[in-house]
Amino acid sequence: MHTVGETRYNHWFDGLALLHSFTIKDGEVYYRSKYLRSDTYKANIEANRIVVSEFGTMAYPDPCKNIFSKAFSYLSHTIPDFTDNCLINIMKCGEDFYATTETNYIRKINPQTLETLEKVDYRNYVAVNLATAHPHYDAAGNVLNMGTAIMDKGKTRYVVFRIPAAVPEDKKGTNPLKHTEVFCSITSRSLLSPSYYHSFGVTENHIVFLEQPFKLDILKMSTAYIRGVNWASCLAFHKEDKTYIHVVDQRTRKPLPTKFYTDPMVVFHHVNAYEEDGCLLFDVITYEDSSLYELFYLANLNQDFEENCRPTSIPTLRRFAVPLSVDKNAEVGSNLIKLTSTTAKALKEKDDQVYCQPELLYEGLELPRINYARNGKRYRYVFAAEVQWSPIPTKILKYDVLTKSSLKWGEEHCWPAEPLFVPTPGAQDEDDGKTPGRGAHLPQSACDHSSNRDIVWEQCDPPSPAPVSQSWWKQALKPRSVGVQSSEFKESLKAPSLLTPTVS
Repeated sequence: MHTVGETRYNHWFDGLALLHSFTIKDGEVYYRSKYLRSDTYKANIEANRIVVSEFGTMAYPDPCKNIFSKAFSYLSHTIPDFTDNCLINIMKCGEDFYATTETNYIRKINPQTLETLEKVDYRNYVAVNLATAHPHYDAAGNVLNMGTAIMDKGKTRYVVFRIPAAVPEDKKGTNPLKHTEVFCSITSRSLLSPSYYHSFGVTENHIVFLEQPFKLDILKMSTAYIRGVNWASCLAFHKEDKTYIHVVDQRTRKPLPTKFYTDPMVVFHHVNAYEEDGCLLFDVITYEDSSLYELFYLANLNQDFEENCRPTSIPTLRRFAVPLSVDKNAEVGSNLIKLTSTTAKALKEKDDQVYCQPELLYEGLELPRINYARNGKRYRYVFAAEVQWSPIPTKILKYDVLTKSSLKWGEEHCWPAEPLFVPTPGAQDEDDGKTPGRGAHLPQSACDHSSNRDIVWEQCDPPSPAPVSQSWWKQALKPRSVGVQSSEFKESLKAPSLLTPTVS
């Protein structure tokens, strides 16, 4: 995954995309994984070396190539054509599934066979150079996502775009992507240093976007190849800047006029957001700096990793509260949040600015998931990986945002991957479901949340011979555990969490 021939990726997040699927049928669970056959994958395998650059790994021409090939490589990286190594998430668009990353490319896949299908360029449908891999879905299945348009018509903008789940009757048979529309846009505070963002939040009526002081320097990026550095080195955390909170009204498609901000921080994952009594509340995993990315360079992942590479700040779940309307007569310094459900504050300042102070909910969790039926609504449970003074997860965590209590599952010598919450078909309770997960040196595992019971699935040897690029396991559930029946599985495929790449 991180090595091709004699070459090796520099960063953990750069490895070749590996798709995973869980098929739950007749009381048994079938696991399958397969490398995404992206153009990046095929080019690397054909050359038997890394020839396509990733964010933390810059690929250079073969030293045996002639001077003209080398010159072309340098020129092509000035305005780079990014990788289609879609290793972050799975997006459902209409009836189709796509592997996604943070570039302008996505790859269509077959969810049953994991076969890689066509390559799609977002730029054919909406003017964005980068896009998040964590879109949102409304009740009808429409996709809402965000991307960055760099220096488009003299401005750098954060673009919210919408992909319909279904096309008009007179357009039946066409790809929903062809009907993508720009929902709204937010002008970046800097033309050449836009904010990096991995996700955003939505409620039933609003969109939440954090313009954080973790910025991408476009000028440095355009010269990175010539200077012999990777694109990740062009990201920098500006601790002297603020984090700006943009709230867009979905009904008017315009940002709220009030300027909200908070302290400098880095956020990768939004957990959820909802509205309550005239306020918008949103929960995010925050860091005090950008040290997390540095920790995952493979050179740092050695036997002294835990001792030498502790993060300077641990991931912390925080809740912010933003008033949707601001009383102009409120006193400067007064708290505009009157809710009893949170201690988060929004302090009015001069010039119609509001400083937001979050409520600390939990220290030491990442890779959060929720029951997606509660997305954008008031909710109670977060399913996540617990991490403390090491970014390597050791436990699966279920956190109750109402009671501020948690349940944990873990085993010795177990390093679980990102948990995926799959609700029981027809469930009434928010936490009625399972979290299938993958773990290193560990059988597949899951927690039945409705009864707070741990379930371990027995792992069987794969059939022999197993293809190099594809591995199969059949897990048999222990007695008393409940599986999703095959007829229900096709319906539950609507939940993107049943198919997952390796990194989020």
